[in-house]
Amino acid sequence: MTTITPISQSRHSALRWRRWDSYAFAAKHAVVPLIAAELAKAVLAFPIALIRKNEAFVPVAVLGLEAGRNLFVAEDGRWLGAYVPAALRGYPFVLGRTEEGKQLLCVDEGSGLVGGSEGERFFEDDGTPSKVVRQIMDFLTQMERNRDATAAACAALQSCNLIEPWPLAVKTVQDERKIDGLFRINEAALNALDDEAFLGVRRSGGLPVAYAQLLSMQQVRVLDLASTRAKRAQEALVAPDLDLSWLDSDILKLGGKPH
Repeated sequence: MTTITPISQSRHSALRWRRWDSYAFAAKHAVVPLIAAELAKAVLAFPIALIRKNEAFVPVAVLGLEAGRNLFVAEDGRWLGAYVPAALRGYPFVLGRTEEGKQLLCVDEGSGLVGGSEGERFFEDDGTPSKVVRQIMDFLTQMERNRDATAAACAALQSCNLIEPWPLAVKTVQDERKIDGLFRINEAALNALDDEAFLGVRRSGGLPVAYAQLLSMQQVRVLDLASTRAKRAQEALVAPDLDLSWLDSDILKLGGKPH
């Protein structure tokens, strides 16, 4: 049963919502969608891949080595990466659409952040959305517009046959993990494009997506570090005196930011 509910004055005028103070809600997301506008920052934090969604491709942050586990979320809910994907920053709000295509601001009433006497109001006394809710709506609307632009960029890359399977294998302390279902840019094919095709990809906004994906592949080692950190954090529950400071040092060398 879905808990995503359109915000309405009749349902939410007397309710309050609280800002999240933990990324536990993202702990099971091994991949998170990205939009083109954030790729320049995302490329410094984690590997970026493309995944197939129906007949199209979508850029995603690769945050785990297996389904249902995000290595960038600590046991206590802290975010361990150098960048937080925009798709996670609007929680517990999401943008929905009516059958006619009209945008609706919705909230996850199962998030544990809706209800009670403390927190932010959904509506002002005059029935208009509160300032914070309007800001969230603007943020999610901008994301949606950029998502459309990102889709157009990926479509151009796909039409030029620049997307190929990425057989990603990450060596961890324990073993080697293979991640299926990921795609990458074929760099050789990109460099071999004729002038007309290259200009078409550039006009579509496909080049920043392609270069960001290629550059981000050097961040695969971050997954190894995150996996090691998660394993040692689990061991620390049994051995509290375990020293994890060396991991923070390695993450800093990679451009990360421990929390």
